[in-house]
Amino acid sequence: MKKFLICAFLLCISYYVFAQPNWYNIRSYGAKGDSQTIDTRAINNAIDAAAAAGGGTVYFPAGNYLSTSIHLKSKITLRLEQGCTLIAADSGLDEPEPNPAGFNYQDFGHSHWHNSLIWGENLEDVSIIGPGKIWGRGLTRNDRPKPTQGNKAIALKLCRNVMLKDFSLLYGGHFGLLATGVDHLTIDNVMMDTNRDGMDIDGCQNVRVANCAINSPWDDGICLKSSYALGYARPCENITITNCNVSGFDRGTFANGTYQRKEAHLVPDHEGPTGRIKFGTESNGGFKNIAISNCTFQFCRGLALETVDGGVLEDVTISNITMRDIGNSPIFLRLGARMRGPANVPVGSLKRIIISNLMVYNADSHFSSLISGIPGHDIEDVQLNNIRIYYRPIDSAVSKIQQVVPENEKQYPEPEKFGILPAYGFFIRHAKNIKLNNIEVSYIGAETRIPILLDDVKGVTLNQVKAQVPAGQPMYKLHQVSGFEIIPAKSVSKKLIVVE
Repeated sequence: MKKFLICAFLLCISYYVFAQPNWYNIRSYGAKGDSQTIDTRAINNAIDAAAAAGGGTVYFPAGNYLSTSIHLKSKITLRLEQGCTLIAADSGLDEPEPNPAGFNYQDFGHSHWHNSLIWGENLEDVSIIGPGKIWGRGLTRNDRPKPTQGNKAIALKLCRNVMLKDFSLLYGGHFGLLATGVDHLTIDNVMMDTNRDGMDIDGCQNVRVANCAINSPWDDGICLKSSYALGYARPCENITITNCNVSGFDRGTFANGTYQRKEAHLVPDHEGPTGRIKFGTESNGGFKNIAISNCTFQFCRGLALETVDGGVLEDVTISNITMRDIGNSPIFLRLGARMRGPANVPVGSLKRIIISNLMVYNADSHFSSLISGIPGHDIEDVQLNNIRIYYRPIDSAVSKIQQVVPENEKQYPEPEKFGILPAYGFFIRHAKNIKLNNIEVSYIGAETRIPILLDDVKGVTLNQVKAQVPAGQPMYKLHQVSGFEIIPAKSVSKKLIVVE
């Protein structure tokens, strides 16, 4: 009886995997899964067969499948079974397609999709699901790869109804995921340990990112963009990011659970591990109606909201964030005028931002939390609530502190470009209607700079703001500030406020 039950069980499993209607096992199409044979033809033949039948699931059983470019089609699910690893070959991938629409207003890597391990264009109803693994072994992190070498693990252009779920990705190249103009995109329970950007969500609308862990020490983790790669400006709009972890541990050590920090000096821009959540830098189309919640940052840079190419960044809420061992500004809000795009586009705007319930420990105080517009273009209507930040001291000579902070209107937007700021806690410039509620900043070790500096700010309310103040320094320094209010009014002595 026992043997009968076992046989019956195995028969059921066999039917489920091999004979289920609309399932296409790549082994049945000649895939070897031996990590040596190029299995691309078998994989694409299985996809073609499923598409010809009106759709279905292309099944990757356990094995190591070496492949060049895989061509997704509509109504197809790629299912990577436990024990399956899809491996990018060193060469033989599709070459980057011509893209005259892009006008080279963004990096080459943002402007092409076909030079990828998996790519799809103008598709609908597609999924890539786990619990297997994608390994971009042969992909390069370079923006411009050699001919037939890929630099993206997954690239999707102008697709609709896409689900990426329950798989892991190791070494995704320039982009683990590049999604451009993709609507109704769901990314759930995806783990990436990669060597440049984790996921770039570019000009996409109605997107849900949830339960993901992204380790990307050499570039950004979860990055929203709105480039000109489609030949027109399209906003990133209606986005939620929740229950995610971003980090900058050494490449590969997040996936293997050792969480090493030995390669920080190797980061290409020499500013420390990246690995953060960021809007920008490509920002032609702007960012609208975005909610981020319940996320952790560890050993990486802080939260960055940037619009520098004429886009509007507005209506953003961010809540319940914790950060540890942060390499630059915990909060970086930047409105700039790089204007990499068509001529005669006006400077954009950054407004209506609420950031609440933020806990930060051991942040680099070189850059403080930095909120900066440019002359004539203020950041507007920003509210910071329930925030506690512990800064570690600067490790450079006091003489290097920037007493006059450069505007850098047209430079790449990164806190490091401003140098060591004259305030360790908050530096706010070219802004209006700013509210800080229940905020506390302090430092770990020695500090000589003031906590908060406001420059060209119109209308600022500070409610229950506390700061550790170095000996002999004021708490606030105000330059060209109007509408300044402290609540309660007696909470800060006038001796701790310097007006220039």
